[in-house]
Amino acid sequence: SLTPGLAPVIVAIVDTGLDLTHPVFTGSNAIWVNGGEIARNGIDDDKNGYVDDINGYNFAYGSASPTDDEGHGTHCAGIVLGTSQDITLTPLQPAKIKIMPLKFLDSYGSGSTSNAISAINYAVLMGAKVISNSWGGGSPSDSLLAAIAYAYDHKVLFVAAAGNNGTNNDSTPTYPANYNVPNVISVAATT
Repeated sequence: SLTPGLAPVIVAIVDTGLDLTHPVFTGSNAIWVNGGEIARNGIDDDKNGYVDDINGYNFAYGSASPTDDEGHGTHCAGIVLGTSQDITLTPLQPAKIKIMPLKFLDSYGSGSTSNAISAINYAVLMGAKVISNSWGGGSPSDSLLAAIAYAYDHKVLFVAAAGNNGTNNDSTPTYPANYNVPNVISVAATT
């Protein structure tokens, strides 16, 4: 929530990106802006290793545009924004959080573990306090575990989807939801 004098909490959405023109996000001013970067000048102004990363980054295609070409990331970002305010009000209220879109999944919803790790590390570096991850699979990765532990060391909450298979994660684990790191919150739906 917004506290006078404090900046809104940054929530990184590690997914398929974000529709940066969607009226819910533009109308509430919810999209994170990297104040250390100058738009479209072709220079890494803030020297974080990414050129022109104004609103996040696209790790799937190696560009500064985290535009959603699949829809899932925008959907997830809407849920996250909707937990902090009523996004159906007209006019929209100013966002109580900032959404940092980090695209690592392509237009088919597929992505690499290495790009997910890069997105997690970017989120931590750029000040996210929550990282939302509505993705996963059955194979563990020591490198992904290390990235989540890195987030934990920097006091960043890591929210992960428990999966959509209706299985017991204790007997059929899915990752990253099943990593045993104190900052991981595994979330499931019931109906």
